[in-house]
Amino acid sequence: MNGHKENIISASEYRVNETIRVPKVRLIGPDGANLGVVDTREALKIAREAELDLVEVSPNSDPPVCRVMDFGKFLYERTKREKEARRQQVKVEIKEIRLRPKTNEHHRSFKTRDARRWLEDGMKVKVTVRFRGREITYPELALEDLNEIATELADIAIIEQRPNMEGRVMTMLLSPNKEGKKKSTPKEEA
Repeated sequence: MNGHKENIISASEYRVNETIRVPKVRLIGPDGANLGVVDTREALKIAREAELDLVEVSPNSDPPVCRVMDFGKFLYERTKREKEARRQQVKVEIKEIRLRPKTNEHHRSFKTRDARRWLEDGMKVKVTVRFRGREITYPELALEDLNEIATELADIAIIEQRPNMEGRVMTMLLSPNKEGKKKSTPKEEA
């Protein structure tokens, strides 16, 4: 069981030292110089003399390309790069505004103003209309409301997911429009 765990740690996609089972490899030395096609045993010997590992970096080429390097350091650096890349990723937050088919225009304008602020901050906005009782028989009213909101926010938002009905709820997803986000209208700043 311990041997299996070691494979996971050694990033199973790389073959190292004795796990390289081909007769010849194209070798890149510890200094990055191309040493040409070498017998695998010779390559292992060169790696050991340098107190480093023989790592298969390109298994699909013929013969496979191997490099003499410190495998532990290589994995550490790779993990560090991946962690940095994850940290750099943009986390998109989704805010939600909830409406009812009977929501009046004045109340809806407050909700739309919130949605505008969130979109300008780079967040996505999910617009939800929840139906109760017999309201479900008039989905076109909710669709009309959602289309009006989308039209109102068209200068800064694009519809990522068109209005669709799931059970008693109709939803639509709006995303910030990259061009619209840059220009902020003067009346919003006042």
